[in-house]
Amino acid sequence: MPSLARRLSAEALGTLFLLMTIIGSGIMGERLAGGNVAIALLANSLATGGALIVLILVFGPISGAHFNPAVTLAALSQRDIRGNEALLYVLAQIVAAFAGVAAAHFMFGEPIFSASVKIRTGPAQWASEFIATFGLLTIIWGCTRYHRLTVTAVAVSAYIVSAYWFTSSTSFANPAVTLARAASNTFAGIRPDDIVGFLAAQLAGSMAATFLFQWLSAPKTASKRR
Repeated sequence: MPSLARRLSAEALGTLFLLMTIIGSGIMGERLAGGNVAIALLANSLATGGALIVLILVFGPISGAHFNPAVTLAALSQRDIRGNEALLYVLAQIVAAFAGVAAAHFMFGEPIFSASVKIRTGPAQWASEFIATFGLLTIIWGCTRYHRLTVTAVAVSAYIVSAYWFTSSTSFANPAVTLARAASNTFAGIRPDDIVGFLAAQLAGSMAATFLFQWLSAPKTASKRR
């Protein structure tokens, strides 16, 4: 297994590029779409899905390619990662997420950080985040248990692209992404006041998926002879 320093660096780099992609493609899509929100969202979702395939394939063998505190905490609940390592993973993800926002803003001539005013709140949005994160964790657990890394990368990316469209929240499904997007008053932003509801729904969805999948994939009990 790679050293902790290497794994943390992989998590930070992966999360950094993920946020640069989310924010940067959102800005570019909105600028080029001429007011057509559907086209901007299509550009945003496809860019994010494409980046995820690459990032998971590159950093998966090093750190597991979590890039997401919900994934790290789910792994901790199953003792796939130690508590101190999980804490450092989450810190690296959050810091790198904000760095990714800053880098994207710099590339597009935006203020380095600016509080978003985009309202994303209410039961429909929270339910969407619960469902989006539940689906993401279910796919991660299923693919990592039964398939190779390549399959996981493609499946996760395909799911995120589709979840952009079938959830009203556009599927943040990631606490680090949610926190960082609050510092971006752009197409992909979220109002800081709305963060708590998203975080609660994401963590609930990840835990529900983790424990349900562990039950679904439990080994069969040998039948007793009569």
